[in-house]
Amino acid sequence: MSELKSLCVFCGSSPGHDVRYAESARLLGRTLGEAGIELVFGAGGVGIMGAVAQACLDAGGRVTGIIPEHLTQAEAALPGLTETIIVPDMHTRKRKMFDRSDAFCVLPGGFGTMDETFEILTWKQLGLHDKPVVVVDVAGYWKPFLTFADSMLREGFIRPAHMELFTVVERIADVLPAARCETLMADEGARESLF
Repeated sequence: MSELKSLCVFCGSSPGHDVRYAESARLLGRTLGEAGIELVFGAGGVGIMGAVAQACLDAGGRVTGIIPEHLTQAEAALPGLTETIIVPDMHTRKRKMFDRSDAFCVLPGGFGTMDETFEILTWKQLGLHDKPVVVVDVAGYWKPFLTFADSMLREGFIRPAHMELFTVVERIADVLPAARCETLMADEGARESLF
């Protein structure tokens, strides 16, 4: 079984209106820090993005932030990161986040979070990777997305197997078990495909 050493978190650079979003982000960050799992994220120090990273650092965790050069002016990187990587553009950022991560976790966020999530799911759909993707439905935030995915399935634009590209959990406590379970299944599938 591949060990889960790093988790990339996609989430908002805004706090949102519900305090549970930031609370969940802090709990995830603390959980990662205490478990010795590296956090990979977009480097921003604001919103729930900043909350998850600061909590991981406060718990003694390793945090790698990856930020495009053009955002270093508008969206300052969180100070004190273990590693800050400045890349030339958004495409390079997403690729570098992918390369540095064993699995992905999606917390509430806006267009940027949706962009990152859809791209990582599309890559998985195309067979470019088999890394776990865990969506955390904090306070029902992702219910409209799940309804939309059901609509795509019902209308014939995705297949039933595509609904298995990601796992949905409602509690932060379930993120690491879900990611580890998917990692194990992916490893078993890889071994089976060799025969």
